[in-house]
Amino acid sequence: MAAIIAVIVIVVIILIIILSSAIKVFPEYQRGVIFRLGRLGNPKGPGLFVIIPIVDRVVRVDLRTLTFEVPAQEVITKDNVPAKVNAVAYFRVVDPSRAVVEVQNYISATSQIAQTTLRSVLGQSDLDHLLTERDKLNARLQEIIDEQTEPWGIKVSVVEIKDVEIPTGMQRAMARQAEAERERRAKVIAAEGEFQASEKLSQAAEVLARNPAAIQLRYLQTLAEIATEKNSTILFPIPIDLLEPFLKNQQKTAE
Repeated sequence: MAAIIAVIVIVVIILIIILSSAIKVFPEYQRGVIFRLGRLGNPKGPGLFVIIPIVDRVVRVDLRTLTFEVPAQEVITKDNVPAKVNAVAYFRVVDPSRAVVEVQNYISATSQIAQTTLRSVLGQSDLDHLLTERDKLNARLQEIIDEQTEPWGIKVSVVEIKDVEIPTGMQRAMARQAEAERERRAKVIAAEGEFQASEKLSQAAEVLARNPAAIQLRYLQTLAEIATEKNSTILFPIPIDLLEPFLKNQQKTAE
């Protein structure tokens, strides 16, 4: 009797083990790629599904967007400037079966493709383009990497260049260039101001030349402005034209 009970217990345990291995529950963001006797079947999940123990093998595939940082790469730009550039890439699996069958490790393979593409694309750009037009480079990197990983069932959504390190000597040269550019703009603005001022003065001179009385009025206005300042003594020459009416009246009186 005891032997029969022991056999029943063993059978029950075996059945429990078989059932536990046959019943699978996957969350919404996972799929199970089924291999039945080595042959690829349809992906299973999410939720509850049953497989045949020993006959079926299940490979879990995560469908969430994955992020990996592309290690810093030594790049020689088109204008022969050495730079160290790193980036970050976002990708996800859109076809679980191809991600398992077509490539051994899709995460590692995508990382390697991203590194080689980063060196290739940035090596075809000059330093100014690398520093000022990152959006275009990011779009180009994303397009190339996504095209190469598409046969693996991988969708690369975003590639962003994070940091660009250039030699210290080049940084100082760029700082001097920027300073020289600011000085040039300041001189150009000052020269434009002088030119505009000279044009206004020339126009004012033409107006005063057409009306000599305006010159005398401007002269008297300047005297009034100077008279308000009592800090110093100013000798101001008076044109004879201003005294000419008084001289004529004095001559008539004498006659």
